[in-house]
Amino acid sequence: MKRYNPIVLIAQVSPISAILGLFLIVPIATILIVSFWDYSEFMLLPDFVWTNYYDTLSSFVTYKTYLNTFKYTILTWFFTLLIGFPVSYFLCFHVRTLRWQIVLFLICTIPFWTSNIIRMISWIPFLGRNGVFNSMLISLGLTNEPLEFLLFSDFAIVLAFVHLYTLFMVVPIFNSMMRIDRSVLEAAIDAGANGWQVLTNIVIPLCKPGIAIGSIFVVTLVMGDYITVRMMGGGLRASVGVMMWNEISLLLYPPAAANAVVLLVVVLILVSLMMRVVDLKKEL
Repeated sequence: MKRYNPIVLIAQVSPISAILGLFLIVPIATILIVSFWDYSEFMLLPDFVWTNYYDTLSSFVTYKTYLNTFKYTILTWFFTLLIGFPVSYFLCFHVRTLRWQIVLFLICTIPFWTSNIIRMISWIPFLGRNGVFNSMLISLGLTNEPLEFLLFSDFAIVLAFVHLYTLFMVVPIFNSMMRIDRSVLEAAIDAGANGWQVLTNIVIPLCKPGIAIGSIFVVTLVMGDYITVRMMGGGLRASVGVMMWNEISLLLYPPAAANAVVLLVVVLILVSLMMRVVDLKKEL
């Protein structure tokens, strides 16, 4: 058996360990420590108190805000999956040449060439009360007055989320589909399976790792987002991210840190539940 030099192993592991420690462990540890601090109107008071967690977990507003955030998360996950799976299926099984697969996939990434804020702002003149869509509906005689729910509403928030994060669902599903052995599909068709049976019995089961990874991306991004809810909700809608941002704006860092720790725990629970559905280590 080949023996490894411990010094060489430490030298190999040290760079990545230092990077993870500096950019992951240290920030999380700092947030955890600050979440137990006390505070006054003018300063932070290093201490060890449970007041911040008690105020967070005993507040009805907190539970209502989390329910609202879960609503955005579930709706966004559903629509990104509803869009992402057919797009991935088309690119993988209906586009025959690799060149066109790459070209069409790059077209899907075009929105990511601009920042999230610019993409969100572009919806405002389109969905506004006197925007392009309402003007078109009125000119076509489909409605007599502008539709008020299009902008600064839950509809606008979910629409922006789907626009921003659909690609995070497309990429892992497309990757899983590309790894499917085409001979398996041909054998199923030769055995008499129709298209629906091939999809439900072969394609979808083999795409579970991609669906799980895409779901983890979408869920974690939506749960921690605040700028989309703030802009597309017009300041009239709440989420966990907006709640923490409001506390930071008021310099209430310990309560914001406590909320961040609670959110981290909730996200980890959701991710662990999704990991139980699909064993990624085994599947990948």
